[in-house]
Amino acid sequence: MKQLQIAVGIVRNPQGEIFITRRAADAHMANKLEFPGGKIEAGETPAQALVRELQEETGITATRYTQFETLAYQFPDRHITLWFFLVESWEGEPWGKEGQPGEWIAQHELVAADFPPANEPVIQKLQQP
Repeated sequence: MKQLQIAVGIVRNPQGEIFITRRAADAHMANKLEFPGGKIEAGETPAQALVRELQEETGITATRYTQFETLAYQFPDRHITLWFFLVESWEGEPWGKEGQPGEWIAQHELVAADFPPANEPVIQKLQQP
């Protein structure tokens, strides 16, 4: 069974909008919306992976972030642990550096069905006043 540890950034601007990217058509969970992030490499902490992945995927350097949620999720072929961080301060302007479309969506307008199922509890938590 494949074990994956993933660091995920919920990049939220002062207007309460969150930067979202869309998964590639040929990726696992194709065309779903996602929070930017990626695999935690050997020897990295989740926070170190978060900063590296956000630089690689969106071109920003996270400067202030807090752990928001940790979720374990079981797929038929893999076991995933997701480390979600709320990123509220960064350098640069996020964009889809790997060619993925990116957009700002108001936090209260996020729809869980548009994301992979593993994100649902986090989106529900973000919807709470």
